[in-house]
Amino acid sequence: MANDNRISVTITDPNVADIIGHITAIENLLPFLISRDDGDNTVLLGEKSVGFDEKCAGYMASNPDYIPSYIQVAEVLKDRAARAQILKFLPRLHLLASKADDTFDVVGNEIMLANLAYYNTTADAAKRGRAGASDIHDDLATRYPGRPSKPQPAKP
Repeated sequence: MANDNRISVTITDPNVADIIGHITAIENLLPFLISRDDGDNTVLLGEKSVGFDEKCAGYMASNPDYIPSYIQVAEVLKDRAARAQILKFLPRLHLLASKADDTFDVVGNEIMLANLAYYNTTADAAKRGRAGASDIHDDLATRYPGRPSKPQPAKP
């Protein structure tokens, strides 16, 4: 079996406190961030619509007569500026979150590989009659109850 330990790190409580402090500082710099409701994944201005927005911005500036009265131009301009600024750091936040998720998953996988190796060793030790191995294996086996047995046909 190859080396299953891809990540070897010690994260101290002071490290965690520093990380949380920095995340809090970033959150404090972004008090306007919102969370959308579940299922609200509508994205009208995605990558395919950027060109359309750029054209609209140009036309709105050069032909303001066609801007509906209910549109607050100042807010549209603020939104465009905010989107441009967010785009400067959002890819790094996505990358960081993705790396954190991947690392968390891989560390969990490494733990489970060690756990399963231990579990299998207790099964082997129990078969060989090693003291206490059967109790440990039986306790751990509750995680893997196996498939339910098929009901036996009733004998006539």
